Amino acid sequence: MKRPVHIIGVPLDLGGGRRGVDMGPSAFRIAGLGDRLAALGYTIVDKGDLVAPIPETQRQRDERKKYIGDIAKVCQKLYQMSLASLEEGAMPLVLGGDHSLAAGSVAGSAEWAKRNQTLPIGLLWVDAHGDMNTPATSLSGNVHGMPLAAIMGYGATELVDLGGFRPKAEPGNIVIVGARDLDAQERKIVKKSGVHVFTMRDIDERGMRDVMSEALKYAMDDTAGVAVSLDMDFVDPTDAPGVGTPVRGGATYREAHLAMEMISDTESMVSMEVVEINPILDEHNRTALLGVELVLSALGQKIL
Repeated sequence: MKRPVHIIGVPLDLGGGRRGVDMGPSAFRIAGLGDRLAALGYTIVDKGDLVAPIPETQRQRDERKKYIGDIAKVCQKLYQMSLASLEEGAMPLVLGGDHSLAAGSVAGSAEWAKRNQTLPIGLLWVDAHGDMNTPATSLSGNVHGMPLAAIMGYGATELVDLGGFRPKAEPGNIVIVGARDLDAQERKIVKKSGVHVFTMRDIDERGMRDVMSEALKYAMDDTAGVAVSLDMDFVDPTDAPGVGTPVRGGATYREAHLAMEMISDTESMVSMEVVEINPILDEHNRTALLGVELVLSALGQKIL
């Protein structure tokens, strides 16, 4: 029996340096996400959007971690909502918003796993970037480049300590897929961290099937399930132009679908977020439409 899906919008764009990703949740809904999931046989409950402040009404306070207090408040609410959905037997489907929100959603999945399965959570970080900067290493101070570090227990304490425990996931169960744009200091952090990283070169050389097979093995190894964090900049800008930080050389349309289809095949996904869609930069909502398709593939839509 299919679990209900709880849609949670998080119109947060305090974490990035470019405005517009706060409109992402609306773009997903306009692209027909709820109806198309219902057509797959899911019971859909749209929880609406969390309240997120805008930069014009807030003060940065700390250039090394811009708007961190406001971001942490949103992440705390998301942590509580994601956890509540999981406790009700539903799957939280979080619509971003910038990627800093992952500190809250993954914390919710990790707490649920800890309470109910006494096992850690696995994490698939599907992204062009590592998002493992800290306030000490970030060149910009933009918090959307820091959530994975916080999930691992270091960096901004406001995010690290969400839920009252750290880390949220162990390095051996964290997998980055699609990386192709890392800062110099971030490269050092990634190499020392123990997380598994599959770059676009790995995908070029080995193919998406082999990469995802290995990635899923790591994420599922003695875990309660897999939290999937999909940044739409994973996909090449030719197919996903409307993203917060586009980087050439990403996954093709079919590679992205295959990655999601293989996640579905494992039946291990406990939560999902799709982030960094920026409608201002998009073309006729193409990126949100693709985002909806990828969610459908991750939740079981098949070609045959």
